[in-house]
Amino acid sequence: MLNGCGIYNFTGTGKIDAKTFQVNFFQNNADLVEPGIDRTFTLALQDLLQNQTNLNLVSNGGDLTYEGEIVDYRISPMTATADQQAAQNRLKIRVNVRFTNRKKEADDFEKTFEFFYDFPATTQLQGTVLNTALDEIFERITQDIFNESLAKW
Repeated sequence: MLNGCGIYNFTGTGKIDAKTFQVNFFQNNADLVEPGIDRTFTLALQDLLQNQTNLNLVSNGGDLTYEGEIVDYRISPMTATADQQAAQNRLKIRVNVRFTNRKKEADDFEKTFEFFYDFPATTQLQGTVLNTALDEIFERITQDIFNESLAKW
């Protein structure tokens, strides 16, 4: 019964010919700059790939290369109260990713990934609220990148 699933692992990826990967620093090129999110995102993507594959992280010459930039960091009002005040705000982050597979060039892509986090308008986007928002957004975006590059879902 297990033979039918022989080329898959528990994370849903098919057989990966690569042995190494590298994640280049994702520069923050958004108009609104939140300090440190470029480093946080880069580390989040590295961590996800290390945790969900048996690939080795290298600083250069990787079989798989992830690079790109944060292109949008935007806070906008979402819903209004009866007196025309914002009741809820949304933080949206968009990341442009270039993926290169040296073992299988047909898998290469450049694509934009984005996700959002809604929070009460009465709350400042700082401290634990900001950390929670970034964790949730980056978890979703990095998983989408993983799925697009390796899981093919």
